[in-house]
Amino acid sequence: MPNTFKVKTDTGVTGEATIYTVGGSTTTVVLGCLIGNTTTGQVTTTVTLVNNDGDNVALLTNAPVPAGSSLELLSGNKVVMEKLTSKLVVVIE
Repeated sequence: MPNTFKVKTDTGVTGEATIYTVGGSTTTVVLGCLIGNTTTGQVTTTVTLVNNDGDNVALLTNAPVPAGSSLELLSGNKVVMEKLTSKLVVVIE
């Protein structure tokens, strides 16, 4: 099985953003997720693994991220996302 490592980023998120969608005939393993807050005020963030079958999994819910700091998710763990059925969605408010 080939291994292709990728870095996916999004900047200026103020609301909901799909960070990654699994492609066809692909299984993706998410090794880490880092949420950074570059604003001058605290924000809250929710990270959800969205499945096409409706069995969504909240990985993080309404977690505060102070101004100028970051929050690391999945440190030392992993999430397996199956082909064409999963996407990683981040909501920042």
